[in-house]
Amino acid sequence: MTKKKRTTADRIFIVCNTVFMILFVIITLYPVLNTLAVSFNDGTDALRGGIYLWPRRWSIKNYTTVLKKNNLVTGAYISVLRTVVGTLLALASNAILAFIVSRKKFLFKKPLSFFWVVTMYVNGGLIPTFLLYKNLGMTNSFSVYVIPGMISAFNMLVIRTYMNGIPDSLEESAQLDGAGYGTIFLKIISPLCKPVYATVALFVAVGQWNSWFDAMLYNRLESNLTTLQYELMKLLSSVTNQGTSMETMKNSGGNVTPTSVRAAATILTMLPIICLYPFLQRYFVTGMTLGGVKE
Repeated sequence: MTKKKRTTADRIFIVCNTVFMILFVIITLYPVLNTLAVSFNDGTDALRGGIYLWPRRWSIKNYTTVLKKNNLVTGAYISVLRTVVGTLLALASNAILAFIVSRKKFLFKKPLSFFWVVTMYVNGGLIPTFLLYKNLGMTNSFSVYVIPGMISAFNMLVIRTYMNGIPDSLEESAQLDGAGYGTIFLKIISPLCKPVYATVALFVAVGQWNSWFDAMLYNRLESNLTTLQYELMKLLSSVTNQGTSMETMKNSGGNVTPTSVRAAATILTMLPIICLYPFLQRYFVTGMTLGGVKE
């Protein structure tokens, strides 16, 4: 079989496309690499500027300053716990709900779908939400991290759309063999939904890991329920405060500045997600392609 010769237009397209993709990768990665370089650079030296992709004066004092923060270990434990528990609960509840709504014999399929779409645009507001959580006894407790996020209209609709693409013949064959809806969901539908499950799990995990506002709003007085993001936010607020002197910064960990500490805190925040994403990338792309259109 002979190979088709590339025309001049094809070569020009390949060159332009390659150059564009290289520039796109550089533009995308440069902020991350620059932040990484600043985080490993001496803070006082970083004030001179001119640091791009490589530290000029290596130092780990920015990280030691961040890691010496009070309650950081507790915050990391709670963040990991809420990410794992919250992701599992959200994935299970959204998957079950999507399975129910995706069944063609379900009577209230369209009204419920419309109701959930409305909730994506309209909510009760911050104060009513706070009062509701308080009356339900979820403030000053771990449950406020995981229970409110168990149901998401967007995630449920994404999973439901993906399930609608699974042939009905698989379910009908299982029913002829005597399988119930529970068996169909666990042994037929769920194994086929791994890509969209991974996509939703990644969405939920990133949201849980990066969340700090709920810790400040609902568990501010409970130091044993603090999160890593909330502790890092307080650290960034303290080092950027105008009342923080350079002498205080030096006594806390060496030659560090608000800019260098901010860079180190940012890298520590991103690190777990960066490590997790490569393992879910192929599912993420597939899930977004096949389940990202809402009907």
